[in-house]
Amino acid sequence: MLEPVARDVNVQSKLVVRRAARADLAAIVALFADDAMGGHGDTTDPHCFPAYEAAFAQIEASANDRLYVAELGGEIAGTFQTTLTPGLTGRGRPVFTIESVQTRADLRGQGIGAAMIAFAIERAREAGARLVQLSSNAARTDAHRFYKRCGFVQSHVAFKMKLLADS
Repeated sequence: MLEPVARDVNVQSKLVVRRAARADLAAIVALFADDAMGGHGDTTDPHCFPAYEAAFAQIEASANDRLYVAELGGEIAGTFQTTLTPGLTGRGRPVFTIESVQTRADLRGQGIGAAMIAFAIERAREAGARLVQLSSNAARTDAHRFYKRCGFVQSHVAFKMKLLADS
């Protein structure tokens, strides 16, 4: 059950969660670049923008991937991506992954993240997913508390292997 975390009811009532458009890309990249803890090497350097444009095009062309934004007063307040992964386990029902959840730093604690997660969970239900999963950097203890409030249970250990240096 999703626990409400909104401090300002007006924020949630004015929030629109929608599929990201190409015109949103600069604002989305700025959210990631502003995240010092992420360590992904994201930047607003214009020389790097073609790589973001190519990734956006690939996500947009995918049948199983979606990129979303949360819009507040005409500005991008947050973003997240989802992937529906078909599989044979769980009697062939897909798994729904939420990735790259980011709320603008100055707007955190107002229920934007909770609204994005609730929206994603509803898309998972509509897709017939058997479970919703996400991973989070081990250092993000505030995010972990947030995800637990949203109903997620820490059940697995994740492993990663970097193939390219973030730059």
